[in-house]
Amino acid sequence: MSEVFDPRAFGARGDGAALDTQALNRAVAAAASAGGGVVRLGPGTYLSHSIRLQSRVRLYLEKGAVLLAADPPAEPGAGPGYDLPEASIAATNSYQDFGHSHWRNSLISGIGLEDIAIEGPGLIWGRGLVNGDYEPGHLPAMQAGVGNKAIALYDCRRVTLAGVSILEAGHFAVLATGCRDLAIARLTIDTNRDGINLDCCRDVEVSDCRINSPNDDAICLKSTFALGRLAATEDVRITGCTVSGSYQIGSLINGSRTLLDRGRREVFANVTHRTGRIKLGTESTGGFRRIRIENCIFQRCRGLALETVDGGDLEDVRVAGLMLRQVRHAPIFIRLGARLSGPEGVTPGRCRGITIRDVRADQPWSAMPVILAGIAGHRIEDVTLADIHLRSRGGAPARLAAVLPPEAAADYPDPEMFGVDLPAAGLFARHVRGLTVRRFRLECARPDARPLVWARDVRQASVSAMGR
Repeated sequence: MSEVFDPRAFGARGDGAALDTQALNRAVAAAASAGGGVVRLGPGTYLSHSIRLQSRVRLYLEKGAVLLAADPPAEPGAGPGYDLPEASIAATNSYQDFGHSHWRNSLISGIGLEDIAIEGPGLIWGRGLVNGDYEPGHLPAMQAGVGNKAIALYDCRRVTLAGVSILEAGHFAVLATGCRDLAIARLTIDTNRDGINLDCCRDVEVSDCRINSPNDDAICLKSTFALGRLAATEDVRITGCTVSGSYQIGSLINGSRTLLDRGRREVFANVTHRTGRIKLGTESTGGFRRIRIENCIFQRCRGLALETVDGGDLEDVRVAGLMLRQVRHAPIFIRLGARLSGPEGVTPGRCRGITIRDVRADQPWSAMPVILAGIAGHRIEDVTLADIHLRSRGGAPARLAAVLPPEAAADYPDPEMFGVDLPAAGLFARHVRGLTVRRFRLECARPDARPLVWARDVRQASVSAMGR
């Protein structure tokens, strides 16, 4: 049985007023020196800056325990603060933003570790973290002493994150880069930017998590150049998760689920900016392989997005059993593009081998179709859509059938990149080879005069049981 280390025995107060940073790190160091152990936070509020995990240490938050991110110093050197951002390889390029390129400047960080865990029914509250690289009127994330992530892991093996709740987590609730054998289960995340970001990771399972992230993505797979080399995100399974983008931050954790949109007018005024979805991309230099997304619920957020625009290959993706409730924009968005944010000479990758089946989507505020969009000379390949049932707002006029959306090959990928008035009611497909559609049904709340399908440069298509 692992030895248990109580931070109070190392000087922690747990009163929410005194800084417990040094005591918490002493407890972690003691557990590591013992060959491994559990640092157990009992009920109380532990105010802290950066906690440095070590191999074979399990951080456990009991019910009633709150790990609270302290405020950074108002000026550099004016007082204790978060660990300095490391001089990372990624800092020498501009292929991804500052938040993706550093890990030490976090509430909890782990670099090059093995056999670590963060578990328990307690709460991690990132109140003192900033939630962007730079925000007008706020401290910049790159300023000394400032933290911008709740949990950041780099090059770690055999990691478990389970059971905890994470509130207001800064730029990322969980950022894992170059990690392997990662199990994330039963997290409740209620945050002001990204929920879980998996970057250049392998052998990952994310299960039974609930994530509310109105201002950014809930679960996002990336393959940036943060390791200083091309590396894919591969062998990832996401199952049984619920993601949302329209609850007031904190109301998922407390159970009230209070909507950000109040009243019909505001609902229609805010159909575009709520995020909260599951996405592959945008950063995609290394590509994605063998990704499985199963039995997940999207609630009042954007739909599923599969994107490769920076040269990496996106292949062997299987999606099944999605329920999209009050989804905004396109329910499914697949994009092969040529933004090419990567090393010199990078060329468009391949997007192929995608199967999406058993999807139910309700779109009360949107009439956008499913979008499959490659670029000239680079087609999306071998896509199967089966058992897709869409309920759209409808109401589009017949004149939209003549719209020719821009190619926008180098643009940031987003369903609105082609405009919100697309020429198809159910499926927009351009630059695709090998498309199979079976049992695709569209219902419209209002009559929609656009054709069910709009297709250009689509080769080897097979369609059956498609209608409205």
